[in-house]
Parts: sequence; C-alpha cells; structure tokens
Amino acid sequence: MKKNLILMGLLSLLTFPVFASKGKQVERLQESATILQEVMHIPEEGIPRDLLRKSECIAIIPSMKKGAIGIGGNYGRGNLLCRIKDKWSPPVMISMTGGSFGFQIGGSSTDVILLIMNKHGINKLLESKVTLGGDASAAAGPKGRTAQAATDAQMRAEILSYARSRGLFAGISLQGSVVKTERDDNTDLYGHTVDERVLLFEGGEVPKTARKLISLLEKYDKESPPK
Repeated sequence: MKKNLILMGLLSLLTFPVFASKGKQVERLQESATILQEVMHIPEEGIPRDLLRKSECIAIIPSMKKGAIGIGGNYGRGNLLCRIKDKWSPPVMISMTGGSFGFQIGGSSTDVILLIMNKHGINKLLESKVTLGGDASAAAGPKGRTAQAATDAQMRAEILSYARSRGLFAGISLQGSVVKTERDDNTDLYGHTVDERVLLFEGGEVPKTARKLISLLEKYDKESPPK
C-alpha cells in the first residue's frame, strides 16, 4: 500500500508540470483579453483604432517583471497574433527580455502591447528572435482616437510599443528588448508540436481560451472608438 502511494506521488510530480504549464498559457491568454479590452476603452488615451487596423500583428505580454530572478533585467511571457486577411490567427506564445529600457511609467509589473506594422519583424522573430531597435525599428506608440499626432519616426517604425502600470497607460521605448517564440509553451498550449509560421500566416486550430481575445480584435477592427 505504501509503495503504491509513493508511486502515485512520483507520477503526480512527473505529470503536474505539464498541466501547470498549460495552465499558465491559458492564464496569459485570458489576461491578454482583459488587458486589450481595458486599454482600448481608455477615453481619448487608448491605442488608436486606425493603427490597430493597419497593424499586421499584435503581441501582448501581461505582467512583465522587472528584475526577474536569474535574468538580471526585465522578463515576461505572452502571446502573438497576426492578421490573415480579415481574420486573426491563432496565438503563438512568445517571451520578451531586456535590461536597458526600464519601466518609465513606474511599477515592478507592467503590461506590454506591441503593434507590429509590417511582416519584416515577424519574419525575423520566426527565424530565431528579434531585437527591438536593432533587427526591427521600434518607437513609443502614439495614443488617442487617431494616429494624427504620431511623429514621422513613429510612422516609420516597424513596431510600436505601449505599456500599462499602476493604472497609467503610455507609449514607451523598448529599445534593445528581445522578443522570441517559445516552442515549449506552444507545445504545451496545443498539446503537440506546431509550426508557428503556419499558425500566424495560414491559420489553424484556435484554442478555446483564445477565442475571446480573437473576437475582441475582430470587434475593434470594425467598430468606432468610444466617445
């Protein structure tokens, strides 16, 4: 009896990380939907709808940490989705690391949103990783109902970045940050190895927990900003 209990305990230790890991992916998708919904409804100060409509892809990293253990800088995990005609792709899990930008709007935990304006940065990311400001030009994203206030530098940037911390939302510079896909996270989420490029550019199965995020993106593509 005792041996059976020990064996069951060992088996639970072996299997628990898989379920815990998948739970983390699900949690990030749920948090990303909440973050997007809240940010897009900030009166006068949210992400311009016309910029979202022009973007090729969007990345959302919930609760990016400053000074993460063993990293020595900033670290977070989130998800990336790209346009496929008038729809949005299934999510691909990503991570972001960087030690140079800090959190200009304060706080040790920050939600980060990236608008990727063309496919160059995504192609770099899918090859291995992309360094913002190096492999792909990046700038702090403009806020407001339209992008009319954007500078030439912002409009030429391949990636526009935003952050929210302690209730404040702003476009911030993320120069030097590294974004890459997380293959193990994607395998955990989908239950098998996936081709990230196919998911983002051609589509595929949509995890149930990603449906709210995708439906929000499609909704904001169509509707006018709140008054």
